[in-house]
Amino acid sequence: MGDSLLALKRPFIWLSRFRCRCGYGVHSPFAFNLITHVIYEKEHYYAYRELCKVVNEQKHTQPRGWNDVSTKVNRLLFRLANRFQPQVIVECGKASSSSLYLQAGMKKASFCVDDTSTLSVCSQLLAIDFLYIHNESNPMQVADTFDRLADKIPADGVCVIKGIHRSYKMKQCWRGLTKDDRVGITFDLYDVGILFFDRTKIKQHYLVNF
Repeated sequence: MGDSLLALKRPFIWLSRFRCRCGYGVHSPFAFNLITHVIYEKEHYYAYRELCKVVNEQKHTQPRGWNDVSTKVNRLLFRLANRFQPQVIVECGKASSSSLYLQAGMKKASFCVDDTSTLSVCSQLLAIDFLYIHNESNPMQVADTFDRLADKIPADGVCVIKGIHRSYKMKQCWRGLTKDDRVGITFDLYDVGILFFDRTKIKQHYLVNF
């Protein structure tokens, strides 16, 4: 789906998810807390201003497509990293502006970017606490990357998949990931999908109007 078409569809996407906002109807304490205090958090972190400034300064010197991540998604990644305090963060895909937000969210974390076609860095890691995959132009590679790395993600780990509704094949890919036996609670925010690995909680899939 092209960016211009997506922009035209935004109002209809919002309306179709209107009932799935602000945690309405969510009974799980974990899910309700994540939706209300992380996904919908309105606090304007001081880091946002500095990150925006750095991104604007760097986008002119970075490769084409480096800044193709919305500020809304980047700030969500920041809040997720800040909330779950991962020790190891891995971004699978080309380096993007998201890298800055993820690192700022948990400054003490070990951070690396790996190529989804080789996963040469990830193969050396014993555990990955926060995995961010953004390669929506190649759904098969997204699925393969997840399958190869899911066993490295602990029960308190999290995985974020960008562009889960970008195409029909990405939608299929996302549905397949939510059904994976290693995955517990999942959140469909349209722009991204979030998967958790704590199987002690009831496996549920939440639609969120993000």
